[in-house]
Amino acid sequence: QLQASGGGLVQPGGSLRLSCAASGFTLEHHAIGWFRQAPGKEREGVSCISRSDESTYYADSVKGRFTISRDNVKNTVYLQMNSLKPEDTAVYYCATDPSSLCGLGPHYFDVYDYWGQGTQVTVSS
Repeated sequence: QLQASGGGLVQPGGSLRLSCAASGFTLEHHAIGWFRQAPGKEREGVSCISRSDESTYYADSVKGRFTISRDNVKNTVYLQMNSLKPEDTAVYYCATDPSSLCGLGPHYFDVYDYWGQGTQVTVSS
């Protein structure tokens, strides 16, 4: 199972760190993607970290503000979110990518197999 956590209410310009923890399997053996979905909007790929060389990928909307990383000892992948904007408000999900393609476009979503429960991020003053 995957469990995303760390969401909350933050003011514009603030920061949050999301965690994606696994139980029952080792995250180190998987590429991990972060996604978000705001009310009334389509799901959006946010970031991904590959399995092998830990290459990282970001949506243009978050590039330079978000950083994905993994801690293999803690079996956890993180998404550090800085300079948050109201348009970052969404439920954030993590998922495993068995292909390690780390695709963030909608046509890649079906490649991701295990999806964690989401965590709500609200950016508002």
